[in-house]
Amino acid sequence: MSKVFKSLIAAAAASTLLFASACTTRNAETPEDTAAPATSAAAGDETTAAGGEEGAEFTVAFVPKIQGIPYFEAMNTGGKAAEADIPGLTWEYQGPTTADPAAQADIVRSMIQKKVDVLIVAPNDPDSLAPILQEAKDAGIKVGTSDTDAPNSVREVFVEQATGQGIGEYTADTLAAAMGEAGKAVIVSCGETAENLNSWIKIEEETFKTKYPEIELLPTVYAGEDQNRAAQMATDLMNANPDLKGIIGQCTTSAPGVAQAVRDAGKIGEVFTVGVGTPQAMLPYLEDGSSSGSILWDVENLGYLTAWAGAQLFQGKPFEAVNQVSDDIKDVEFREDTKELILGPPLVLTKDNAGQFDY
Repeated sequence: MSKVFKSLIAAAAASTLLFASACTTRNAETPEDTAAPATSAAAGDETTAAGGEEGAEFTVAFVPKIQGIPYFEAMNTGGKAAEADIPGLTWEYQGPTTADPAAQADIVRSMIQKKVDVLIVAPNDPDSLAPILQEAKDAGIKVGTSDTDAPNSVREVFVEQATGQGIGEYTADTLAAAMGEAGKAVIVSCGETAENLNSWIKIEEETFKTKYPEIELLPTVYAGEDQNRAAQMATDLMNANPDLKGIIGQCTTSAPGVAQAVRDAGKIGEVFTVGVGTPQAMLPYLEDGSSSGSILWDVENLGYLTAWAGAQLFQGKPFEAVNQVSDDIKDVEFREDTKELILGPPLVLTKDNAGQFDY
């Protein structure tokens, strides 16, 4: 992680949550809900309190919402880095090529058939995936979610990039500042059933309502995980609403899409956009002003934390209230009541810092 990033996080932490990550601390007691299925071991081998054999080989499978986009590929890079650091860990990464809940469910089922040790999913549709996660648990597989949650499932941990409150407020505040706190705005989201996106939208709506009463928020539209579709939707919205002043691109495909639409329409400085976008994808738009800010976090660290959490589950080790994961990932908060493992506070990417990241 760059020195620039570390300094930005330190500044953000003064007003938001604890910063992220993780080098495991140990506790002799292991709650039942973090117990992992025992693996076979020769007599005399040491095992953890309720998990796999110490040093045994195990597989953590991560199924993203969609494979091939920069965001989830960066998570995969982080997972591979953890694989190199954590003894016995094999990191397996496979997702659908479109944000299709049915295609994702098929991959999850294939992981169950392969008898992976830990299965962590970023659900496209949390409700339809919940019974399949139950199947995984019934098969003796430890189950978690990452990036986006399935809160009504049997998952034992949700590896969260930042709190929904923090992300929603940062996004709304950044757009409001660019708009001069007045005018019409709209959200171009992605999957209609994505738990993380919908939780951010709810916070954004509340933030605009309570803090920025002169901003009129139009009904949210959904582009799927399709940048070109997001750009077309933003174009249509600007044509239908000549007085539209602000657009939120709610995910890493719609964020560059809505900025592209403003650039192509020649409305830089008239229509302002912010979004949840990856640094390299957003850098050209941040530089020319078609985006006023991108809200994100260190995605590679999120992938690393996901793999580390999977190792904790397999080995039957409880999460501490504050976890030290690695040299770069420290003070990661775990909320016992909701089973959330929170990487840290969000970061506003600008033209000055986005170039510090290689994804």
